[in-house]
Amino acid sequence: MASKLVTNSTIAAEITSTQDASEHGVLAYGDETIHYDIVRKNIKQITPATGEGKSQIPRKVTIKVHPDQRVVATVPFDADNELIQSAMVKRARWIWQHVQDFKSQHDYVLPKTYVSGEQQFYLGRRYVLKVIVGTETTSNVKLFRGKLVVSLRKEKADRSNQVKALLDKWYMHRASIIFKERLKVMHPKATWVNDVPPYKIMAMQKQWGSCSVKGILMLNPHLIKASKECIDYVILHELCHISEHNHSEKFWRLLTQVMPNWKEVKSKLDEMAELYLNE
Repeated sequence: MASKLVTNSTIAAEITSTQDASEHGVLAYGDETIHYDIVRKNIKQITPATGEGKSQIPRKVTIKVHPDQRVVATVPFDADNELIQSAMVKRARWIWQHVQDFKSQHDYVLPKTYVSGEQQFYLGRRYVLKVIVGTETTSNVKLFRGKLVVSLRKEKADRSNQVKALLDKWYMHRASIIFKERLKVMHPKATWVNDVPPYKIMAMQKQWGSCSVKGILMLNPHLIKASKECIDYVILHELCHISEHNHSEKFWRLLTQVMPNWKEVKSKLDEMAELYLNE
């Protein structure tokens, strides 16, 4: 069901609920239409004197624009639609500007053509791609003096796809080694997990990782392009989901406990996401 519109000249907001109980809104700003998600939550606050917890409902609407241009409004659990709409309309220009900024960043990221001179990333460092033909007995990829060198034994008609296939295979191989190593290092921090959990490497468009209900981690192979600190953040994030299966306040406290600077690390990863995921 859609709620009534809250309008302000050319600005309007509307909220709908779907069958799965999730809530979404639409913000009209001039000729632009911005879709946003609504997350309702209360916070559990610990009283120092007694050590007991009590639920405290936050009174403000927090709005965040993500690098992939998703807009999320975190609101009090009992907030009515009018309060949410008013907050969105009030910050409409700020929201629109941030969406435009992230959109322009995306526009500057050109699709790769896999030719010499392009940038590639590995463990947070930039490397210049160099493609050479006929110098090796087998096609391979290796790092050499600040370059990511792809050697083709014989060039095929579709050279860009040939180079991409070799790079994808190399990144997957490096990911299997590094992810295993970092998971082993991070596991002792997750004291609630008895054994090192199994993991799979799977390409995802909008997630760096996930955790199944059985405690199996999924890690995005593109994550190998990020620094080890960013890899550690994603692994710890998913290990926390073994204990807390949603993004509750308890989950964020647990993550802060094992990685106090996770917000800073996440910000670095978000800033580079468009480049790391670019293919």
